[in-house]
Amino acid sequence: MKYKFVLFDLDGTITDPFEGITNSIIYALKKFGIEETDKNKLVPFIGPPLVDSFAKYYGFSHGCALAAVGYYREYYADKGIFECMLYDGIAELLRELKESGVKVIMATSKPEFFAEKLMKHYEIDGCFAAICGATMNEKRTNKDEVIAYALEKAGVENPDDCIMVGDRKFDVDGAKKLGMKSVGVTYGYGSREEIEKSCPTFIADSVDQLKQILM
Repeated sequence: MKYKFVLFDLDGTITDPFEGITNSIIYALKKFGIEETDKNKLVPFIGPPLVDSFAKYYGFSHGCALAAVGYYREYYADKGIFECMLYDGIAELLRELKESGVKVIMATSKPEFFAEKLMKHYEIDGCFAAICGATMNEKRTNKDEVIAYALEKAGVENPDDCIMVGDRKFDVDGAKKLGMKSVGVTYGYGSREEIEKSCPTFIADSVDQLKQILM
């Protein structure tokens, strides 16, 4: 195998979380008297830390953004978490990587508790040597922080042994910061332009192409 460790983003890379995330955001915005009917406007929320997105796209103060994340999680914890689906072929790829001896690690900006719960729901939690995510208290949210935590938790000593897979520039930039190679996937929620500008080591337009790169 080319890599001993393969790190995966979650939203937009393993799962298509559109319905769950947008419904959770709409629920949170209603708490502030904001009626948002266009779910497509909320696509930029998929990937980055939610606190940053509420501030950027709706002008919330830091305090209001934190409150909005709390409301978001009220809906997400009960319903939104399961309003998603696995991308075709991704579960099979994860299993093949594990069976070939690769250590598969999740590095997501989603809170770790939710990531673990979701992978158990889809019965693919056993594919991962470690499931690493953000903290609920916003202490660890940026992708480079999550990746660094994942590498430490998995006992990685040499970043050359690793590659990060994700659909947003944050995944690619985080990998670069830690001296890792990366694959930018275009089937998720980052545009091809965004992926190309971030200059990943590889670009994959489908799960099949991703498999060819990794295996």
